[in-house]
Amino acid sequence: MSKVVVIKSAGTKRKDAPKSAAVGEKRVRDASSGKLLTVRTLDGKSATFGRDLTYVFTKNVSKARRENKQVTGTPDRVPAKG
Repeated sequence: MSKVVVIKSAGTKRKDAPKSAAVGEKRVRDASSGKLLTVRTLDGKSATFGRDLTYVFTKNVSKARRENKQVTGTPDRVPAKG
């Protein structure tokens, strides 16, 4: 059984970071591979929920595009299975 370790991100704030405290960000280790993953959480009762959701979605899309570019050479193509 693996132990989950939560580490606070000690980086600088970026320009695109939301001003809202409703978005949380944690770094956790994957149980199977041991890789660090970033997990973002939203407060569903936040007054800025729409803006916060857009921010998290944008971050996820950016990450997926970076990964696709490494695999296929283009950010907008789905990698082939196998």
